[in-house]
Amino acid sequence: MSTPSATPSFTILGTGSHAPSQVVTNDDLATSIETSDEWIHSRTGIRARHLSGPEDTTTRLAVNAARAALLDANLAANQIDLLIVATCTPDLPMPSTASLVQNELGLSPRAACFDLNAACTGFVYALDTAWAMLSSGRYHHALVIGAEKMSTVLDWTDRTTCVLFGDGAGAIILGPAPADHPASGILAARLGTIPSTSDLLRIPGGGSSPLTPEARRYITMKGREVFKFAVRGMEEVARELLAEQGLATENIALVVPHQANLRIIHAISEYLEVPRERFFINVERYGNTSAASIPIALDEARRAGRVQRGDLVLLVAFGAGLTYGGALVRW
Repeated sequence: MSTPSATPSFTILGTGSHAPSQVVTNDDLATSIETSDEWIHSRTGIRARHLSGPEDTTTRLAVNAARAALLDANLAANQIDLLIVATCTPDLPMPSTASLVQNELGLSPRAACFDLNAACTGFVYALDTAWAMLSSGRYHHALVIGAEKMSTVLDWTDRTTCVLFGDGAGAIILGPAPADHPASGILAARLGTIPSTSDLLRIPGGGSSPLTPEARRYITMKGREVFKFAVRGMEEVARELLAEQGLATENIALVVPHQANLRIIHAISEYLEVPRERFFINVERYGNTSAASIPIALDEARRAGRVQRGDLVLLVAFGAGLTYGGALVRW
Protein backbone atom coordinates (compact mmCIF):
# COMPACT_ATOMS: atom_id res chain seq x y z
CA MET A 1 0.00 0.00 0.00
CA SER A 2 0.98 3.63 -0.56
CA THR A 3 2.72 5.74 2.05
CA PRO A 4 0.86 9.06 2.25
CA SER A 5 2.51 12.43 2.64
CA ALA A 6 1.06 15.05 4.94
CA THR A 7 2.95 17.77 3.08
CA PRO A 8 2.42 17.14 -0.62
CA SER A 9 5.00 18.68 -2.90
CA PHE A 10 3.93 17.30 -6.27
CA THR A 11 0.79 18.29 -8.07
CA ILE A 12 -1.05 17.92 -11.38
CA LEU A 13 0.33 20.62 -13.66
CA GLY A 14 -1.67 19.77 -16.77
CA THR A 15 -4.24 17.37 -18.24
CA GLY A 16 -5.13 16.13 -21.71
CA SER A 17 -7.31 13.55 -23.41
CA HIS A 18 -8.07 12.09 -26.81
CA ALA A 19 -10.72 9.79 -28.27
CA PRO A 20 -11.06 8.37 -31.79
CA SER A 21 -13.34 10.31 -34.10
CA GLN A 22 -15.61 7.35 -34.83
CA VAL A 23 -18.63 7.38 -32.50
CA VAL A 24 -20.71 4.20 -32.35
CA THR A 25 -24.14 4.51 -30.74
CA ASN A 26 -26.23 1.81 -29.15
CA ASP A 27 -28.51 1.93 -32.19
CA ASP A 28 -25.49 1.29 -34.39
CA LEU A 29 -24.65 -1.82 -32.36
CA ALA A 30 -28.24 -3.00 -32.63
CA THR A 31 -27.80 -3.44 -36.37
CA SER A 32 -25.28 -6.26 -35.86
CA ILE A 33 -26.15 -7.87 -32.50
CA GLU A 34 -29.37 -8.57 -30.63
CA THR A 35 -29.65 -5.51 -28.41
CA SER A 36 -31.22 -2.07 -28.24
CA ASP A 37 -30.50 1.41 -26.96
CA GLU A 38 -33.04 0.91 -24.17
CA TRP A 39 -31.51 -2.42 -23.09
CA ILE A 40 -27.96 -1.04 -22.93
CA HIS A 41 -28.76 2.36 -21.45
CA SER A 42 -31.09 1.08 -18.73
CA ARG A 43 -28.43 -1.36 -17.48
CA THR A 44 -25.26 0.68 -17.93
CA GLY A 45 -26.03 4.34 -18.58
CA ILE A 46 -24.09 4.13 -21.86
CA ARG A 47 -25.43 5.71 -25.05
CA ALA A 48 -22.30 5.70 -27.24
CA ARG A 49 -18.60 4.95 -27.33
CA HIS A 50 -15.58 5.96 -29.44
CA LEU A 51 -13.99 3.14 -31.44
CA SER A 52 -10.62 3.15 -33.17
CA GLY A 53 -9.79 2.42 -36.75
CA PRO A 54 -6.77 0.30 -37.69
CA GLU A 55 -4.48 3.35 -37.60
CA ASP A 56 -5.53 4.34 -34.08
CA THR A 57 -3.16 2.23 -32.02
CA THR A 58 -2.92 2.52 -28.25
CA THR A 59 0.33 4.40 -28.83
CA ARG A 60 -1.34 6.90 -31.16
CA LEU A 61 -4.14 7.53 -28.66
CA ALA A 62 -1.61 7.98 -25.85
CA VAL A 63 0.57 10.37 -27.85
CA ASN A 64 -2.36 12.63 -28.70
CA ALA A 65 -3.49 12.81 -25.06
CA ALA A 66 0.10 13.43 -23.92
CA ARG A 67 0.60 16.31 -26.34
CA ALA A 68 -2.56 17.97 -25.01
CA ALA A 69 -1.32 17.56 -21.42
CA LEU A 70 2.14 18.95 -22.22
CA LEU A 71 0.56 21.97 -23.88
CA ASP A 72 -1.71 22.49 -20.90
CA ALA A 73 1.23 22.29 -18.49
CA ASN A 74 3.37 24.55 -20.70
CA LEU A 75 6.16 21.99 -20.65
CA ALA A 76 8.36 20.65 -23.44
CA ALA A 77 8.67 16.93 -24.01
CA ASN A 78 12.35 16.96 -23.08
CA GLN A 79 11.44 18.17 -19.58
CA ILE A 80 9.75 14.83 -18.82
CA ASP A 81 12.05 12.35 -17.10
CA LEU A 82 9.45 9.74 -16.12
CA LEU A 83 6.75 8.23 -18.33
CA ILE A 84 4.25 5.61 -17.18
CA VAL A 85 1.59 4.26 -19.53
CA ALA A 86 -1.25 2.42 -17.80
CA THR A 87 -2.78 -0.01 -20.29
CA CYS A 88 -4.03 -3.57 -20.63
CA THR A 89 -4.14 -3.27 -24.43
CA PRO A 90 -0.55 -2.53 -25.45
CA ASP A 91 0.36 -2.40 -29.12
CA LEU A 92 2.86 -5.23 -28.70
CA PRO A 93 4.00 -7.70 -26.01
CA MET A 94 7.32 -5.87 -26.28
CA PRO A 95 8.63 -3.25 -26.44
CA SER A 96 6.42 -1.36 -24.02
CA THR A 97 3.88 1.13 -25.27
CA ALA A 98 5.72 3.71 -23.16
CA SER A 99 8.86 3.17 -25.25
CA LEU A 100 6.87 3.78 -28.43
CA VAL A 101 5.30 6.89 -26.92
CA GLN A 102 8.74 8.16 -25.85
CA ASN A 103 9.96 7.90 -29.43
CA GLU A 104 6.89 9.65 -30.88
CA LEU A 105 7.01 12.51 -28.37
CA GLY A 106 10.78 12.95 -28.50
CA LEU A 107 11.40 12.47 -24.78
CA SER A 108 14.95 12.46 -23.49
CA PRO A 109 16.78 9.11 -23.74
CA ARG A 110 17.37 9.50 -19.99
CA ALA A 111 13.63 9.34 -19.27
CA ALA A 112 12.45 6.24 -17.44
CA CYS A 113 9.61 4.73 -19.49
CA PHE A 114 7.47 1.69 -18.70
CA ASP A 115 3.98 0.23 -18.91
CA LEU A 116 1.80 -0.68 -15.93
CA ASN A 117 -1.16 -3.07 -16.06
CA ALA A 118 -3.78 -2.94 -13.32
CA ALA A 119 -6.62 -2.97 -15.88
CA CYS A 120 -9.24 -0.32 -15.11
CA THR A 121 -7.43 0.72 -11.92
CA GLY A 122 -4.26 1.24 -13.92
CA PHE A 123 -4.30 5.03 -13.95
CA VAL A 124 -4.60 5.28 -10.16
CA TYR A 125 -1.80 2.72 -9.77
CA ALA A 126 0.35 4.71 -12.20
CA LEU A 127 -0.43 7.99 -10.44
CA ASP A 128 0.67 6.60 -7.08
CA THR A 129 3.78 5.03 -8.63
CA ALA A 130 4.77 8.30 -10.29
CA TRP A 131 4.16 10.23 -7.06
CA ALA A 132 6.41 7.84 -5.14
CA MET A 133 9.17 8.05 -7.75
CA LEU A 134 9.02 11.84 -7.83
CA SER A 135 9.13 11.91 -4.04
CA SER A 136 12.40 9.97 -4.14
CA GLY A 137 14.07 13.08 -5.56
CA ARG A 138 15.43 11.20 -8.57
CA TYR A 139 12.76 12.47 -11.00
CA HIS A 140 11.23 15.90 -11.52
CA HIS A 141 8.36 15.75 -14.04
CA ALA A 142 6.22 12.71 -14.75
CA LEU A 143 3.89 12.07 -17.66
CA VAL A 144 1.20 9.59 -16.60
CA ILE A 145 -1.06 8.21 -19.34
CA GLY A 146 -4.03 5.87 -19.31
CA ALA A 147 -4.59 4.56 -22.85
CA GLU A 148 -6.70 1.70 -24.14
CA LYS A 149 -7.87 0.22 -27.42
CA MET A 150 -10.47 -2.02 -25.79
CA SER A 151 -12.13 -2.77 -29.12
CA THR A 152 -9.27 -5.20 -29.86
CA VAL A 153 -10.16 -7.49 -26.93
CA LEU A 154 -13.94 -7.65 -27.38
CA ASP A 155 -16.04 -10.49 -28.74
CA TRP A 156 -18.43 -8.52 -30.92
CA THR A 157 -21.00 -11.32 -30.77
CA ASP A 158 -21.20 -11.18 -26.96
CA ARG A 159 -23.66 -8.44 -26.06
CA THR A 160 -22.92 -8.75 -22.33
CA THR A 161 -19.41 -7.32 -22.84
CA CYS A 162 -19.00 -5.68 -26.24
CA VAL A 163 -21.56 -2.95 -25.51
CA LEU A 164 -19.67 -1.80 -22.40
CA PHE A 165 -16.29 -0.65 -23.67
CA GLY A 166 -14.72 2.07 -25.76
CA ASP A 167 -11.31 3.39 -26.83
CA GLY A 168 -9.44 6.51 -25.73
CA ALA A 169 -6.61 8.00 -23.72
CA GLY A 170 -6.08 10.55 -20.98
CA ALA A 171 -2.89 12.04 -19.54
CA ILE A 172 -1.61 14.20 -16.72
CA ILE A 173 1.68 15.91 -15.95
CA LEU A 174 2.94 15.65 -12.37
CA GLY A 175 5.55 18.04 -11.10
CA PRO A 176 6.55 20.33 -8.22
CA ALA A 177 3.72 22.39 -6.78
CA PRO A 178 3.93 26.03 -7.93
CA ALA A 179 5.35 28.54 -5.48
CA ASP A 180 2.13 30.54 -5.48
CA HIS A 181 0.06 27.49 -4.49
CA PRO A 182 2.28 25.14 -2.45
CA ALA A 183 -0.68 23.42 -0.79
CA SER A 184 -1.79 21.78 -4.03
CA GLY A 185 -0.76 18.19 -4.67
CA ILE A 186 -1.41 14.53 -4.11
CA LEU A 187 -2.53 14.23 -0.50
CA ALA A 188 -2.81 10.45 -0.30
CA ALA A 189 -3.26 7.32 -2.36
CA ARG A 190 -4.16 3.77 -1.52
CA LEU A 191 -4.12 0.62 -3.65
CA GLY A 192 -5.28 -2.95 -3.16
CA THR A 193 -6.25 -6.26 -4.70
CA ILE A 194 -9.07 -8.52 -3.55
CA PRO A 195 -7.94 -12.18 -3.21
CA SER A 196 -9.65 -15.00 -5.11
CA THR A 197 -11.43 -12.71 -7.58
CA SER A 198 -9.15 -13.03 -10.62
CA ASP A 199 -11.70 -15.11 -12.53
CA LEU A 200 -14.44 -12.46 -12.36
CA LEU A 201 -13.01 -10.17 -15.02
CA ARG A 202 -10.33 -11.49 -17.32
CA ILE A 203 -8.98 -12.25 -20.76
CA PRO A 204 -8.42 -16.00 -20.52
CA GLY A 205 -6.07 -16.46 -23.49
CA GLY A 206 -2.85 -14.86 -24.66
CA GLY A 207 0.49 -14.12 -23.07
CA SER A 208 2.09 -17.29 -21.77
CA SER A 209 -1.31 -19.01 -21.77
CA PRO A 210 -1.98 -20.60 -25.18
CA LEU A 211 -4.81 -19.30 -27.33
CA THR A 212 -7.44 -21.99 -27.76
CA PRO A 213 -11.08 -21.94 -28.87
CA GLU A 214 -11.98 -22.13 -25.17
CA ALA A 215 -9.47 -19.45 -24.10
CA ARG A 216 -9.67 -16.69 -26.65
CA ARG A 217 -8.19 -13.22 -26.30
CA TYR A 218 -11.52 -11.66 -25.40
CA ILE A 219 -12.86 -10.17 -22.19
CA THR A 220 -15.06 -12.38 -20.04
CA MET A 221 -16.91 -11.02 -17.04
CA LYS A 222 -19.18 -12.13 -14.22
CA GLY A 223 -21.11 -8.90 -13.98
CA ARG A 224 -23.04 -9.32 -10.73
CA GLU A 225 -20.00 -10.33 -8.74
CA VAL A 226 -17.89 -7.55 -10.24
CA PHE A 227 -20.58 -5.02 -9.32
CA LYS A 228 -20.59 -6.14 -5.69
CA PHE A 229 -16.82 -6.04 -5.25
CA ALA A 230 -16.44 -2.80 -7.22
CA VAL A 231 -18.84 -0.91 -4.99
CA ARG A 232 -17.32 -2.32 -1.81
CA GLY A 233 -13.73 -1.71 -2.87
CA MET A 234 -14.25 1.88 -3.98
CA GLU A 235 -16.33 2.78 -0.93
CA GLU A 236 -13.79 1.35 1.48
CA VAL A 237 -10.77 2.98 -0.16
CA ALA A 238 -12.54 6.35 -0.21
CA ARG A 239 -13.37 6.14 3.49
CA GLU A 240 -9.83 5.04 4.37
CA LEU A 241 -8.28 7.94 2.46
CA LEU A 242 -10.55 10.50 4.09
CA ALA A 243 -10.00 9.08 7.59
CA GLU A 244 -6.24 9.06 7.01
CA GLN A 245 -6.30 12.77 6.21
CA GLY A 246 -8.83 13.73 8.88
CA LEU A 247 -11.38 14.75 6.25
CA ALA A 248 -15.09 14.10 5.76
CA THR A 249 -17.12 13.48 2.63
CA GLU A 250 -18.42 17.04 2.96
CA ASN A 251 -14.90 18.26 2.13
CA ILE A 252 -14.96 16.60 -1.29
CA ALA A 253 -15.65 19.09 -4.08
CA LEU A 254 -15.70 16.48 -6.86
CA VAL A 255 -15.52 12.70 -7.21
CA VAL A 256 -14.05 11.40 -10.46
CA PRO A 257 -14.83 7.67 -10.47
CA HIS A 258 -13.93 4.97 -12.95
CA GLN A 259 -16.57 5.20 -15.65
CA ALA A 260 -17.71 1.58 -15.93
CA ASN A 261 -21.41 1.59 -15.20
CA LEU A 262 -23.81 4.33 -14.08
CA ARG A 263 -25.41 2.01 -11.52
CA ILE A 264 -22.05 1.48 -9.83
CA ILE A 265 -21.44 5.23 -9.69
CA HIS A 266 -24.90 5.83 -8.23
CA ALA A 267 -24.29 3.13 -5.62
CA ILE A 268 -21.01 4.75 -4.59
CA SER A 269 -22.78 8.10 -4.29
CA GLU A 270 -25.41 6.54 -2.04
CA TYR A 271 -23.01 4.64 0.21
CA LEU A 272 -20.60 7.56 0.62
CA GLU A 273 -23.53 9.96 1.05
CA VAL A 274 -22.02 12.31 -1.53
CA PRO A 275 -24.67 13.91 -3.79
CA ARG A 276 -24.61 12.79 -7.41
CA GLU A 277 -24.10 16.35 -8.60
CA ARG A 278 -20.64 16.21 -7.00
CA PHE A 279 -19.68 13.30 -9.27
CA PHE A 280 -18.27 13.86 -12.74
CA ILE A 281 -19.88 11.37 -15.10
CA ASN A 282 -19.22 10.88 -18.81
CA VAL A 283 -19.85 7.13 -19.18
CA GLU A 284 -22.87 7.91 -21.37
CA ARG A 285 -20.57 9.22 -24.14
CA TYR A 286 -17.50 7.00 -23.76
CA GLY A 287 -18.47 3.70 -22.19
CA ASN A 288 -15.77 1.97 -20.17
CA THR A 289 -12.33 2.99 -21.46
CA SER A 290 -10.55 1.05 -18.71
CA ALA A 291 -7.33 2.78 -17.56
CA ALA A 292 -8.21 5.80 -19.71
CA SER A 293 -11.54 6.54 -18.07
CA ILE A 294 -10.42 8.56 -15.03
CA PRO A 295 -7.86 10.75 -16.86
CA ILE A 296 -10.35 11.45 -19.67
CA ALA A 297 -13.01 12.39 -17.12
CA LEU A 298 -10.54 14.46 -15.08
CA ASP A 299 -9.48 16.40 -18.15
CA GLU A 300 -13.09 17.06 -19.17
CA ALA A 301 -14.04 18.08 -15.63
CA ARG A 302 -11.18 20.55 -15.37
CA ARG A 303 -11.84 22.10 -18.79
CA ALA A 304 -15.55 22.38 -17.98
CA GLY A 305 -14.76 24.37 -14.84
CA ARG A 306 -15.82 21.62 -12.46
CA VAL A 307 -12.44 21.77 -10.68
CA GLN A 308 -11.23 25.00 -9.08
CA ARG A 309 -8.05 25.91 -7.21
CA GLY A 310 -8.15 24.57 -3.68
CA ASP A 311 -10.78 21.92 -4.45
CA LEU A 312 -10.43 18.46 -2.95
CA VAL A 313 -10.88 15.85 -5.69
CA LEU A 314 -11.36 12.14 -5.03
CA LEU A 315 -10.37 9.58 -7.67
CA VAL A 316 -11.63 6.01 -7.20
CA ALA A 317 -11.39 2.96 -9.45
CA PHE A 318 -11.66 -0.81 -9.66
CA GLY A 319 -10.54 -3.28 -12.28
CA ALA A 320 -9.53 -6.81 -13.13
CA GLY A 321 -7.60 -8.53 -10.42
CA LEU A 322 -9.84 -7.48 -8.83
CA THR A 323 -7.83 -4.36 -8.14
CA TYR A 324 -9.05 -1.16 -6.55
CA GLY A 325 -7.51 2.18 -5.71
CA GLY A 326 -8.11 5.78 -4.83
CA ALA A 327 -6.31 9.09 -4.55
CA LEU A 328 -7.04 12.44 -2.93
CA VAL A 329 -5.83 15.46 -4.86
CA ARG A 330 -5.82 19.07 -3.65
CA TRP A 331 -6.14 21.20 -6.75
